[in-house]
Amino acid sequence: MSARPLAPFLISFALLALLLASPGAAQTETPAVAAPRGVADEVRARLLALVSRDLVDHFNVEGDLQLDPLRPWALPAVTGAAAQTTDGWTVSLVEFPGQLASSMLFRIRITSPAGTTLDETLTCRAQLWRDAWVVRTPFERGAMFDPSSCDLRRIDALRERDVISTSLVRTHEWTFLRPVPAGRLVTWRDVSRRALVRKGSVIEVAAVDGPLQITLKAVAMQDGGQGETVRVRNIESKREFAALVVAENRAQVRF
Repeated sequence: MSARPLAPFLISFALLALLLASPGAAQTETPAVAAPRGVADEVRARLLALVSRDLVDHFNVEGDLQLDPLRPWALPAVTGAAAQTTDGWTVSLVEFPGQLASSMLFRIRITSPAGTTLDETLTCRAQLWRDAWVVRTPFERGAMFDPSSCDLRRIDALRERDVISTSLVRTHEWTFLRPVPAGRLVTWRDVSRRALVRKGSVIEVAAVDGPLQITLKAVAMQDGGQGETVRVRNIESKREFAALVVAENRAQVRF
């Protein structure tokens, strides 16, 4: 048999062998795809809830923080079953905003169940919902703050920044600086701590140094509530110094 007719056959056989030996011919990689719309929407909602929780913890505020992105944002592309699940997705804040505000810009890192990551910069409209007091029975100037005379109203604390939250404890320590009519939210401008020490009154000041304690009489130079620092004047030496209000007509200095 002539060698010439065999040449094309041998060349074809060698090419076929090379193709069969190629890794790409034996195994085809599954292309990464975007998660279906329904799955992606649920994943985004879950991730936003996690971001809200992290922001609340970071800024140490109380309330329900709602985030509304102002533009669409992407998720990492995934393969196989990971494209069909809402489980296993995580998010972390890479850059926090300077403060909580009605409009915020921050950066997040999203990790898919397959381990792929994507950094996104989000611009969000934000609302911080919590309960506040609205006056039912009008308060007069000097009246004690009584929550039983108020109703509750849900407010956005990022817009109503001066409104007092119902998380305020020891409301009995606060009095009204001015009249507040019915139907109005109670704000920090309306109240001050009830003065336990009055300007011009003679009070007892305890000077404490470890186990030692000396008491003296002094004149209060200003009003002060529980836990506030006021200027007082020693009756005998006429020397002025700062003291911490601890009770009715009593203050304390620690060394």
